[in-house]
Amino acid sequence: ATAAVAAPYVIPSSALGKAGSVPPSEQITMGAIGLGGQGIHNLRNFLTCDDLRILAVCDVDTNHRIGAKNTVDSAYGNKDCSAYNDFRDILTRKDIDTLMIATPDHWHAVISIEAAKAGKDIYCEKPISLTIAEGRAVADTMKRFGTVYQSGTQRRSNRCFRFAVDIAQSGMLGRLHTLHCYYHNGPTSPPQKPEAVPKGFDYDMWLGPAPFEPYTRRRCHGSFRWIYDYSGGQLTDLGAHFNDLTQWAHGSQYTGPTEYEGWAQFPKDGLFNTPVRF
Repeated sequence: ATAAVAAPYVIPSSALGKAGSVPPSEQITMGAIGLGGQGIHNLRNFLTCDDLRILAVCDVDTNHRIGAKNTVDSAYGNKDCSAYNDFRDILTRKDIDTLMIATPDHWHAVISIEAAKAGKDIYCEKPISLTIAEGRAVADTMKRFGTVYQSGTQRRSNRCFRFAVDIAQSGMLGRLHTLHCYYHNGPTSPPQKPEAVPKGFDYDMWLGPAPFEPYTRRRCHGSFRWIYDYSGGQLTDLGAHFNDLTQWAHGSQYTGPTEYEGWAQFPKDGLFNTPVRF
């Protein structure tokens, strides 16, 4: 005869959402794409959210990718975070609800559109696109698929800026007829000689939809925003924040302006080609 002994099955309180924790069944699951300076900053902030779980990270730079995976694993006390080189691998994951996108700007629209088609909700760094046409395609795609989409204009959540906007919209300053927005000039760079692509950096994937140019360190990572193939310089980098705040304070964020007039001073030569002054 065989004797059977029944042992109690203990379910941790965290699985039931007790003690203030959120049960796994109610957590939002996230994949993070682009883990450079802004991306890793976002990642660390998302790791503090009890109702969110990061399941995967993706970056074409091995150092960024492994560093991000280690950050997630350390926060959760395990080694469960998946790490990918190609963002399309995350899109196939049925267990991932939403994406954080913090790639160079020229990838924003492409990845956002493909993510919406794959049924993912999106937090994407600004600017949402390189061109008006791309931006229109992003907006139309989000509407078509019912995607929850948020652009990374975090200054709207800053209480100092919100206070300033409240004052402007309250009428305390009178009627606003002229608004000035300031930010510092764009940088310049001398011409750069082609360099060998570093080991562990998928330069072809980094370029993606952009025209091919020989690799040089100053073309990539933080400096990409001063080259028109990948960004729009200060006007789209800081302008996405401060011009947005200006229109918000003026109460015209949904209505315009629809026409712009301006001037710009461009570098005479060198790697960077976005305006120095404008």
